[in-house]
Amino acid sequence: MSAVSQPEFAVPRSPARRAAQLFFRTPSGVVGLALVLLVVICAVFAAQISPYDPVKYLPADRMQGPSVRHWLGTDLYGRDLLSRVIYGSRISLSVSILSVSFALIVGGLLGALAGFYLKWVDTLIMRLTDVLLAFPAILLAIALLAFLGGGFWNLTLAIAVAFTAPFARVVRAAVLRSREAMFVEASTALGASDARLLWRHVLPNSLGPIMVEVTLRLAYAILGEAALSFLGLGTQPPAPAWGQMIADGRPFLELNAWISVAPGLAIMVTVLGFNLLGDALRDALDPRLGR
Repeated sequence: MSAVSQPEFAVPRSPARRAAQLFFRTPSGVVGLALVLLVVICAVFAAQISPYDPVKYLPADRMQGPSVRHWLGTDLYGRDLLSRVIYGSRISLSVSILSVSFALIVGGLLGALAGFYLKWVDTLIMRLTDVLLAFPAILLAIALLAFLGGGFWNLTLAIAVAFTAPFARVVRAAVLRSREAMFVEASTALGASDARLLWRHVLPNSLGPIMVEVTLRLAYAILGEAALSFLGLGTQPPAPAWGQMIADGRPFLELNAWISVAPGLAIMVTVLGFNLLGDALRDALDPRLGR
């Protein structure tokens, strides 16, 4: 007797696997991930990659253009621009990661409470975010730095405060979508507490838009750090901050434009990488896209 063939059933893909497959099918997402990894590698291994000390003065080599010895040239004090750009990635990434993390924790907590409890809690928190959103982010950061003073930690705090309200809005919207799901109603019927519903069911199923917002805010934080450093409100010299490097090279654009062009290109590549990464993540995590 011939064996009876059994019907084959396709194994459904897990959401994580599906999102990963969709992401790596997107060329722009792969390019963005590669650019971000390049900047991260430069920041982590700056001491091993940089050919020169970024703050060491070399008067004999001042104001040189790109050459075999100095690939991106040198600045007014003879400091190697490639080394300063590489070390500058540490400052930009550190400020952006710390500020976005702080804004995500505080703003995410406020947004989760507003979206889950609604009523007077939602009204109070949203009116607070309205006050913060009434000020342009860069002006709010400048006002805080004018009060606190410049420096790495004050710059990080100022950017974090400016980003807290947008994170609260995004998390609230994501929680509002998840709190009405059937699994939340089932957990409520089984007697789950509010804390368990929020941290075990609602927030984990709201990670998609939150992750996308994180990547985009990292790009905005890098731009904000560069702008504030350009105005002299960020990390102080001789630290190689990209914005400060652009400001230092502004008077010498006709003599050696690379003093400003090199850090400007670094900012462009980093922000482009995070934007491409965020766009690809948005498409990969949207359940309405792909098969």
